[in-house]
Amino acid sequence: MAACAPPPRAGVRITPPSDDVATAISYVSSVPNDLEVKATAMTLLLDHPTAPATTRSAARARGARKVYGSGDTEVVALDNVDVDFAAGEFTAIMGPSGSGKSTLMHCLAGLDQLTAGSAFVGDVDIATANEKELTLLRRDRLGFVFQAFNLVPTLSAIENITLPMDLAGSKPDRAWLDEVVTTVGLAERLAHRPGELSGGQQQRVAVARALASRPEIVFADEPTGNLDSTTGAEILAFMRHAVRQLDQTIVMVTHDPVAASYADRVVFLADGSITDHLTDPTPDTVLDHMRRLGN
Repeated sequence: MAACAPPPRAGVRITPPSDDVATAISYVSSVPNDLEVKATAMTLLLDHPTAPATTRSAARARGARKVYGSGDTEVVALDNVDVDFAAGEFTAIMGPSGSGKSTLMHCLAGLDQLTAGSAFVGDVDIATANEKELTLLRRDRLGFVFQAFNLVPTLSAIENITLPMDLAGSKPDRAWLDEVVTTVGLAERLAHRPGELSGGQQQRVAVARALASRPEIVFADEPTGNLDSTTGAEILAFMRHAVRQLDQTIVMVTHDPVAASYADRVVFLADGSITDHLTDPTPDTVLDHMRRLGN
């Protein structure tokens, strides 16, 4: 850290000595115990253009537009959407049926292509990446949890969990894999095939598979839609734990206000456009926002 300037005298204009915020804060702390001088110094610090903290985006869209069909059959699924999904955050996407929420997630994940605009995962522009680049991105940097589970019936639970890494030719981090398996409650069921597991257990396998490779971001499309309320709550609690304790990033599409309340933030869509954002959601506040959208 750069050395701070000597404490100023009362009445002397105070200017933070560096663009480095930590240095500027240290400078304010060095000001003599004079409330007027400290107030002036803190005001200048707060007004300093570099003072606000920045949040890294795990995924983002800029001017995202997706159109299906043409002419009389044209449907605008996304209409110039600008949105950021912060790293280390659990975000839910909600909206009425046909609002574009699943389309937005699929375009961000490289599962569908935008008609115009750009979508990024980290620094990779999904819209300009070729098929090989998209395949490697989805395999190495993304995790997916879908309502239909998408498990391989001939493989055991543990083989399904490690399948993406096996295909990539990489070895799992054993300590991390054990933590994921233990957290989802599958330690006693790893040798069982999907047909020998309940729906809730199959979804636990799907969630564990998405997290086992420690992807940069997990995309979840209605991950609890086929589950009973108790099992769904357990899955959502684990996903929230993965974000808050394990620094995972999750973007989840859901129609359920209770499911959305597990997220840190909710993004609302209507007619292909972002209409609102809600932080620290509860089932009641989410439901209130959905009512405003006419759902």
